[in-house]
Amino acid sequence: MSSMSEDPGRRSRGTGRGRGTGSPTGGAGEDRDAVLQAVSSAVLAVTRHLSVREVLQVIVRSAQRLLDARYAALGVPDEEGAFAEFVAEGISDEEWEAIGPMPRQHGMLGAMLREGAPVRLPDIRRDPRFDSWPRAHPVLKDFLGVPIRDGDRVLGIIFLSDKRIPGGFTEADQRLLTVFAAHAAIALTNARLYERSRELALVEERTRMARELHDAVTQKLFSLRLTAQAAASLVTRDPGRALGELERVERLAGEALAELRAVIVELRPAELDRHGLAETLRKQVRLLDRLHPASFTFEEHPVCVPDPATEVAVLRVAQEALHNASRHAEAGTVAVRLGCEEGRVFLEVRDDGTGFDVAAAAGRGLGIASMGDRAQALGGSVSVTSEPGRGTLVRMEVPV
Repeated sequence: MSSMSEDPGRRSRGTGRGRGTGSPTGGAGEDRDAVLQAVSSAVLAVTRHLSVREVLQVIVRSAQRLLDARYAALGVPDEEGAFAEFVAEGISDEEWEAIGPMPRQHGMLGAMLREGAPVRLPDIRRDPRFDSWPRAHPVLKDFLGVPIRDGDRVLGIIFLSDKRIPGGFTEADQRLLTVFAAHAAIALTNARLYERSRELALVEERTRMARELHDAVTQKLFSLRLTAQAAASLVTRDPGRALGELERVERLAGEALAELRAVIVELRPAELDRHGLAETLRKQVRLLDRLHPASFTFEEHPVCVPDPATEVAVLRVAQEALHNASRHAEAGTVAVRLGCEEGRVFLEVRDDGTGFDVAAAAGRGLGIASMGDRAQALGGSVSVTSEPGRGTLVRMEVPV
């Protein structure tokens, strides 16, 4: 069997300290409502995230708690016989270091990837598909593994070992994990689509940037260079003409600077040109509302007509605030408001999530500084109001 270890650069380590909350299938007289509630809580925990890495980690953590297992792991295969991702819970940092790198797809995990069927065993060591473990690997006994499938394609394998309640994993456990894996497949697919859409948007913007720089600025700089060379060759034999050429150099340099600024303004998402700021924001909020368990809403007040640079800045701040809310806030509702007050465009992104200490979060990658820089460049401001347990409000104001 493939071990719970992996390549150190790609694996995610569990704390090795948390216990499960109790198996919902541990007793013969189990209450059906309790089982459904446990599955619902686990599914909501998974679908709350849009980052693929976070989704994988939460799938493993939720499955471990759902079935009260000591160990849980999830492997996502690559095209080269190894694992593109491998995350686990129940292994300490010291154990990870001792286990070493992840073997390639072989043993029990390799068999499950090939066969695409659940496996439930009282003792994995007695199964002929079992291979071996690294020396420092924990000894596993009872085993339950289920494929995470998208149609006929196996996205990954989730497996649990060493159930804390005596007796090992039951048929009811297997059914429960299979249901959970089906929901996890949807969450994983959505997260991949979301990340892919962000990547495509970046590629589109970079392609447009290269085209605009080539068409608008490169030719002007080439003319400027030729003119400067001509001026240099005339300095000694015809100073009057050289002065004229230098004046032309100055004019071309000014035109190039103006065109470069125009290109920067025009480097904006194509959606802004097609739909405008309000409708672009409405579409993005609607997409998040479909993909995320929280409720995302958009409210538009009378909106003045901002210039192109302001539209880009407001959209980027909104995207950053929404990204933070969807990944970190654990919110039930996220509300976006866009409007105009007293000659200023305003944007608000408010959530009812966990909140945070704004001062302590400075410089920790939440994008607060970059949001403020965008607004200040246009003579505006961004304020972030939050406290632990009281949600977060991001408000941007920019003069029209």
